[in-house]
Amino acid sequence: MRDTASDLTADIAREYLERENKEKEVLALLLEKFLEKKDQILVQKTEMGGSEAYVGSVTLEWFAGRVHFASGLPLLQKKYNPETDNIEIDADSIDEIQQRPIDWSRQAPLVQYLAARKNHKFPAVLVVINQPWVDNPKASEWDSEERATKSTTDFTPLDKDGKVGLLNVSEENVTIYALDGQHRLMGVQGLIELIKTGKLQRYKKDKTADDSFITVADLIEQYQVDPAYLQSLPKEKIGIEFICAVNAGETRNQARRRVRSIFVHVNLMAAPLTKGQLAQLNEDDGFSIVARKIAVTHPLLEQRPNRNPRVNWNSGTVAANSTVLTTLQALQDMSERYLGQKFPHWKPLEKGLIPMRPEDEEIEEGIEEFKKLFDNLANLPSYKILEHEDTPILRRFSFEKGGGEANILFRPVAQVALAQALGFLVFKKGLSITSIFKKLRKFDQQGGFTGMEYPQSLWYGVLYDPNKKRVQVSGKELATKLLIYILGGIEDSMERAELRKALANARTVENKAIGFDGEFVELKEVGLPPVL
Repeated sequence: MRDTASDLTADIAREYLERENKEKEVLALLLEKFLEKKDQILVQKTEMGGSEAYVGSVTLEWFAGRVHFASGLPLLQKKYNPETDNIEIDADSIDEIQQRPIDWSRQAPLVQYLAARKNHKFPAVLVVINQPWVDNPKASEWDSEERATKSTTDFTPLDKDGKVGLLNVSEENVTIYALDGQHRLMGVQGLIELIKTGKLQRYKKDKTADDSFITVADLIEQYQVDPAYLQSLPKEKIGIEFICAVNAGETRNQARRRVRSIFVHVNLMAAPLTKGQLAQLNEDDGFSIVARKIAVTHPLLEQRPNRNPRVNWNSGTVAANSTVLTTLQALQDMSERYLGQKFPHWKPLEKGLIPMRPEDEEIEEGIEEFKKLFDNLANLPSYKILEHEDTPILRRFSFEKGGGEANILFRPVAQVALAQALGFLVFKKGLSITSIFKKLRKFDQQGGFTGMEYPQSLWYGVLYDPNKKRVQVSGKELATKLLIYILGGIEDSMERAELRKALANARTVENKAIGFDGEFVELKEVGLPPVL
């Protein structure tokens, strides 16, 4: 009896599975039949804030060939410049602008990213479907009240709830414009051109031709790109979301306002990451990886119980009363300026490119070198004070509330300048880091880093602006050169003469130079400090 019941259950289960498999086969055949048509895309219908949209995916090749820049929307044609694919802004067009100008200098870096990065990824794009009748006021699709009698999207549902179906994207009937994703479109179009022709013209921001090209041969040589892999890229798929240019019941002006509003909302909601946040997340940039590691493991910086945090992880600045010592952004800059002298290949080949992640062994070597730098920094007298004192009093100027020592070592700009100077001396000049810090400790003991607001300080007029009474970030490069000089890294007499002149100019207020004694002197009377 038990066997019979068991057999019956097994038969029912088998029949159920067979029926389910047959249904899947039928569904697959139906979908294959529908999707064979090039003018239809399988999509899922969504609705948010009263706006319907259709989400699907298309190949990069289709995206590049079928989607146009939003600036070409007929609504904006009045001031459209076909040479740059941008809208020219004037008194007539300012109220109709729906997109930021396209920066064509970004095309080459985007193409290199897609071609050279195996794990590349573009977010989904938002596009608008338009039809020819929209721009013909006499078209039958507009009623007597100038309202649309139909939508510009043609959706055929395949389920009873109308949530999944086919969207008509026939080239004869619709034109598609990228509302959000202009630069992604530009990048993909460049990639397809590169693959088809073997080269791609570089452009400046306004689409005037640069004097160079990206070639497939360059990609193969510099990034070891496999030609077969490159040829496969056009078949990759990107997410795409369609909205209609005009909804049924809308006037043309209402439709324009709605589309424009969606564009603004998309861009407002997509708040860019701060440099600090990017440094936290970046897994490609070797300098960021090293900076993060030191920030959480080095005794000078790590988070400890009963101690205020030493690193600001988000902001790039440090307030006068902040208890942090530095920022993650400054640590990344220090890492790049110090280790960049030893590992120049960690930097991308050109501005705008995402760097290639270094080998793990090199990253470990970089961490060890950066740790050695911070071991020595932690032993400077100024930083030893942190064992019993907090940072604000060491950072603040004497005239600020609570007073302070105005020590440059507690300002990110000076920390970065010091790291750059030390990187040059250690990795380019071959000086011993031990001997360098022996000099720096003596310089620190003699007050060389404190009192930047006083004329007696080497940093007066360099890192401190006596007019505005605040830190002067623009003096970072000069501060770097002065550090190299006092540590014995500038031997050339011409270089010394230029440095003396730059220092004299920095200490000039209202055409009068301020000497180290605080008195006004002739420009040529401002000399360089002694070498340590």
